[in-house]
Amino acid sequence: MPRLLFALFLISSTFAAEPIQETFGTDFDAKRFLTPIPNKNTSVRDGVLWTHGSSGGKYPPMVYLPVEGKDLTISFRYRHLAAGGWLWFFVDGDDGFGSEDHMLRVKLLREGVQLEVDAHSKDPQHPLLQKNRAPDKKSGAYRLNEVFPLEKVDLTANTWREVKLVFRGEVVIISVDGQTWSQTLSRPNFNAAKRKLLWMQNGGEAGIELDDIQVTATTP
Repeated sequence: MPRLLFALFLISSTFAAEPIQETFGTDFDAKRFLTPIPNKNTSVRDGVLWTHGSSGGKYPPMVYLPVEGKDLTISFRYRHLAAGGWLWFFVDGDDGFGSEDHMLRVKLLREGVQLEVDAHSKDPQHPLLQKNRAPDKKSGAYRLNEVFPLEKVDLTANTWREVKLVFRGEVVIISVDGQTWSQTLSRPNFNAAKRKLLWMQNGGEAGIELDDIQVTATTP
């Protein structure tokens, strides 16, 4: 590959197409999201994204945001408006076999944070194979599910909290409220293009608010 084309390939595979800075202000553009907004569960009110109630299906209400890039820094704020509930944050990306799937799940529970890593393999006997799940129809790869122990953190107060993920190569640094909780993971599947962010929100009728979503290229 010529040097110029190789350089352009590295740039395009490392950095986001354009930064995302969503504050849900007067210039909010719903077309940025894959989820139609407003809908029966989600709307913008008072300068934040509010999701409440039940989806009526197997999973709680979800909000999807497309992203592009490999080494990305992702952050957002969230706040519960009533007791109980939880927020699961997903990062989806290339599975390494020609399709897209979950890459990392950050479960923000009231009693702590639990991480799950979703890698992929063509080995139907892999020890981390997710049970009772068929291979991807496009790539033929099986999802591997690595579940980490719950790390105790007191997240019971209904205050604004900041979640941040910094991806660089095979490493991601995940934090909640800066130094309140932080974890660093290294897995080969993190060194792939990110395609979509997903917030699965179980906040009851009072709901959960999201704000200050930012996605930028991770600085060297």
